[in-house]
Amino acid sequence: MIIGRLVSLSGRRLLATLAALGWIGILSLNALADALPDSTWIQLQPLPGQGSTALFALAVDPSNNQVVIAANSQGSLLRSAAGGTAWTTVHSGKTAVNTVSFSPYTARLVLAGTRGGGALFSRDAGATWSSATGLDGRNVRVFAFALDLIAAGTDHGVYTSADGRAWSPSALTNRSIGALAVGAIHEPVRLVAGSDTQAAGGTLPLYQSLDGGATWKQFNPPISGTMTVRLAAGPLPPTGNVRPLLIGTNTGLFASSDNGASFNPLSGGGLLPTTDYTQVTFVTSHYDRFYAGSDGGGSKSGGLWRTGDGGRTFTSMQPPQSSVTALAVSNDEQPTLYVATFQPSSHAVSLWVYHDTGASPTGPPATPSTLASGARNSHTLGDSSLAQLLSSPQLPYVGLGLGALAVILTAIAAHLRGRYR
Repeated sequence: MIIGRLVSLSGRRLLATLAALGWIGILSLNALADALPDSTWIQLQPLPGQGSTALFALAVDPSNNQVVIAANSQGSLLRSAAGGTAWTTVHSGKTAVNTVSFSPYTARLVLAGTRGGGALFSRDAGATWSSATGLDGRNVRVFAFALDLIAAGTDHGVYTSADGRAWSPSALTNRSIGALAVGAIHEPVRLVAGSDTQAAGGTLPLYQSLDGGATWKQFNPPISGTMTVRLAAGPLPPTGNVRPLLIGTNTGLFASSDNGASFNPLSGGGLLPTTDYTQVTFVTSHYDRFYAGSDGGGSKSGGLWRTGDGGRTFTSMQPPQSSVTALAVSNDEQPTLYVATFQPSSHAVSLWVYHDTGASPTGPPATPSTLASGARNSHTLGDSSLAQLLSSPQLPYVGLGLGALAVILTAIAAHLRGRYR
């Protein structure tokens, strides 16, 4: 009789609410279970279809650190909405992809540059893709973003676009451009480009435009290296209007605070190894916090480093494999890093995730992480689980769910007491 009375209209409503709260609690606990451990390298499952060639194209959504885009060696674009624990093929291509980039200024806009097949664009955070116009047949190696302008470095100079869909050549042509940065994001847009072709005479050629690519001038900074591997411009410092500019060459990493008039070496002399630097990424709005990565140029001198003082000191991130071929950094104060590595001896490609809280890095767990397969972690009750719960960002939601659950249970008890008095 009690059960029959419970399954009345009001009882069914209470049970439906209770079930909903139960799901809230389950989802909150699952989110907690999937939270990355602090400053620990976690290996993800291999990217589907990757094969035995290095992974170069990797990007994370600035507005959602769980949305990741990568390109495998078959030319397909894959998307994960779960931090790399599960992947969906969103574009099946036949041309290798060199680079994938989210726009930091246009929400959900993603671009992909291919090796001889032009470019692709997406306006829904990588869920669907279309072919861009104006870059047909081009080898697109890099993208750089201003507020109202996008630039692409190709095997035939720099191209520009207002929206990522339609492209036109700038005044810099007949140069193979493999590195590109935006030094001023407002009009007039300042662009800096570098070639990935071995320079004649041992000088490093850089190209600068102060008008969004309408005109260009060459300048040759007195730094070591014969080709530019990477260019990156950081956020504005608290004072002044000049963004820091970093240049990775085939022999080192260099920084400028005066629009390229002079450069200071950040490698050699006990700071960073003298090697090529293929990855440089700033952290959120910090002009003095960035990561630098290297594949070692086939040697064992690769790795990943961070600095919090503009390059005066560096800390090794101690990646599990030293040859870092791709790096994607989330737009968080304590960023989530997605890192691809390559083992030249075995041609093994690995994909890693790392939540950088600033603590000393620790290696992968001795046993494979359930994060690597997308499975849920199971925790036993104890001090460690309680500590995880209390320190989790999901704690407010868990507390809200439990509080609401207590209210519902109290209401049910009062309802039953009222019915049987």
